[in-house]
Amino acid sequence: MDGTILIVDDSPDTLGMLTAALEAAGFTVLVSLSGERALEIVHAARPDLVLMDAVMPELDGFETCRRLRRIPGTATLPVIFMTGLADTDHVIRGLQAGAVDYVTKPVAVREMIARIEVHIAAARMMRSARAAMEMSGHALFAVSDTGALLWATPRAESLLAAARLEGAPLAETLRPLLAGEAPLGTLQRDTTEIGRVGVLGPDETLLRIETTHASRTEQRLRARLPVTPRECEVLLWLTRGKTNRDIAEILGLRPRTVNKHLEQAYAKLGVENRAAAVALTLNALRD
Repeated sequence: MDGTILIVDDSPDTLGMLTAALEAAGFTVLVSLSGERALEIVHAARPDLVLMDAVMPELDGFETCRRLRRIPGTATLPVIFMTGLADTDHVIRGLQAGAVDYVTKPVAVREMIARIEVHIAAARMMRSARAAMEMSGHALFAVSDTGALLWATPRAESLLAAARLEGAPLAETLRPLLAGEAPLGTLQRDTTEIGRVGVLGPDETLLRIETTHASRTEQRLRARLPVTPRECEVLLWLTRGKTNRDIAEILGLRPRTVNKHLEQAYAKLGVENRAAAVALTLNALRD
């Protein structure tokens, strides 16, 4: 397999041994004796994989990996930690910092090369899938488990910028969706709907964003029915089959508040139940 590997280790002997082994396997090798220099190389050269020593002076491998993940375009860059540390906590620290795998020192070269080939192949497949998504024109984006934006297709970038999500930080807005608290895996913010598509990998969730054109629908409904803007929203969600609890989650209200809005809407429309309200609302929306 071809590819470019960046080896980050403060030991010249280790660098020499690994460079010889990887070049013999057909890889192009870049080397760095420090975490700081490694970040500069990633910015400039964009390797296919990083082989990172965990314990280095000044900037250790864990912090180097965390900073590397802040560089745009590194979401699919595999990082494998090399560590002589047998303690499970250190392995966990590496994975939490953004690594995809680890090998223990002294390094078993054949095993390491096998792991490298597997991770490079997976990363290339993921990049190809992402490129296909971008060319398709779909509004898709990916976030970390904390809600940080990892990447977005051009259309998703445009919709995210236009939506502004009521001025709230993206991570805060997406929290109910990532935590599985959003009804039916969707969030509604005015004319913007965000839905969960699936999990792409460790700490990477794929989402979609769409505009719903609800504002034009609401304007038409309010012109034909004697309801307030909030009652209009509640009625529209009723027509989409949402329960009162679902509507409360979507609109950020208490279930009791939704019930109150429905009672007031029923009185204004002269109906007594949900089915009649839905039928009247759908009739009002017909051209």
